Amino acid sequence: MDQIEAHTETLARTGMLSSLYARTRPDAMAVAAPNGRRSFRELHENANRLADALRRRGLRPGDSVALLLGNQPEFIEAHMAAMRSGLRVTPINWHLTGGEVAYIVADCDARALIADAAFAAAAGQARGVEVRIAVGGIDGFERWDSVLADASPEDPAEPVLGLQMLYTSGTTGRPKGVLKRLPEPVLPQRAGTPMGFREEGDVSLCCGPLYHAAPLLFDMRWPLASGVPIVLMERFDAADALRLIEAHRVTHTHMVPTMFQRLLALPEETRRRHDLSSLRLIVHGAAPCPRETKRAMIEWLGPVLLEYYAATEGGGGFQISSEEWLRKPGSVGRLLKEFGARVLRDDGTECGPDEIGLVHLKAAAEGRFEYHKDPEKTAALFKGDHFTLGDMGYVDEDGYLFLTGRTAELIISGGVNIYPQEIDEVVIRHPAVLEVCTVGAPNREWGEEVRTVVSLEDGYAPSPELAAEILAFVRRHLAGFKCPRQIDFVDALPRMPTGKIQRKLVRARYWEGGGERI
Repeated sequence: MDQIEAHTETLARTGMLSSLYARTRPDAMAVAAPNGRRSFRELHENANRLADALRRRGLRPGDSVALLLGNQPEFIEAHMAAMRSGLRVTPINWHLTGGEVAYIVADCDARALIADAAFAAAAGQARGVEVRIAVGGIDGFERWDSVLADASPEDPAEPVLGLQMLYTSGTTGRPKGVLKRLPEPVLPQRAGTPMGFREEGDVSLCCGPLYHAAPLLFDMRWPLASGVPIVLMERFDAADALRLIEAHRVTHTHMVPTMFQRLLALPEETRRRHDLSSLRLIVHGAAPCPRETKRAMIEWLGPVLLEYYAATEGGGGFQISSEEWLRKPGSVGRLLKEFGARVLRDDGTECGPDEIGLVHLKAAAEGRFEYHKDPEKTAALFKGDHFTLGDMGYVDEDGYLFLTGRTAELIISGGVNIYPQEIDEVVIRHPAVLEVCTVGAPNREWGEEVRTVVSLEDGYAPSPELAAEILAFVRRHLAGFKCPRQIDFVDALPRMPTGKIQRKLVRARYWEGGGERI
């Protein structure tokens, strides 16, 4: 390893890699967003200021900070500040209700909460947080600008690499924090890596919310570690995405299949109007992509799509290029022995070619993930050094993995995980509802949509008015993306002899003869 590589790795292992670009390209654009721009020097110095401010307010390595921020430069600066201060940082989904936000803030043991004024109502419900900082004005919060103005832009004397703890939806109960206790330095992603960033000229477009694991890595952490400027979208808009790709000569971006659907739905004139020739790589994952949708994207933009299969918990190693996918449509990539994934029967033996089994991913040799405050849930996922999230699939004779379904009851809509038990627990509180079962139903745009099936108490009859009343009740308690698209009524729900509702049977009625198998 030469001196430059050694120095770069040292900076990455202390969360200070941005200092390299602040020195070598100080005035070049690092971030462009509707609500602000930053040069590499401004981004680096603001992260230093916030790190200094948090230290002065008593935060120390190992403490937790929660972020309730949109796609804005301040999100990036806050994340960078935490990562060079040895803090554990938890970005929060800003679509959540105040009660849901308050739960995560408390569960992650946050000593500090940094929020945007746009989410003031939700941020205000968080309790027991010592340090509160707001971009804009929120009652009881210090203002971001004032906090940074009183802090030092100099590099920390003893930077310590922090941790991320992202929250993921399970199949039952509340969301859980995915904790890896060993820091994971992010190095530049140059030639030979999936991203293959060049030294000069590349630009990354962030289409999805930065609180989500995939945009956070693909569209923020990897580009910035490589000195690649980022163009932020506050919310995805298909026509605006094409405009930004042309205007900034975007080379890399991450998308989910729902975005593909919206891009393809644009008028042909709009799609052809923009020069998209700068695009070299569109990474996609997080949800199954309909085959006709992916094929249409490749026909339009060329073989620039790279699909991956992984989880917030880890276990990557699956990816498939456009060229490979055209030979193996529907596959998520080859099962490579060096990554250790396996497809197993119920008895734990390995499946043969084309035999459907449960996909097990290899846990990291060091820093194996755990669910925060839930050792039982963690242990239930593991079988030796492997873990499963309930995905079913098979490997063909050439070693390519095809996913066929999930044993877990997770709903994935537009790349976002939604767990039905949480919705059931709200719906059952309505006085008309006797029993309830929420499932994912086919949706060509979103992949799956949330549908809730109920049977009614005596004295109530199915009607559009009652369905609307139940939906309104749910919306008062859950974030909009979790709310059912529709309430369906049945006389009774299928149950096992033990009394447990058979969610698989309820779900099957929506997928028989129609929806794409997932």
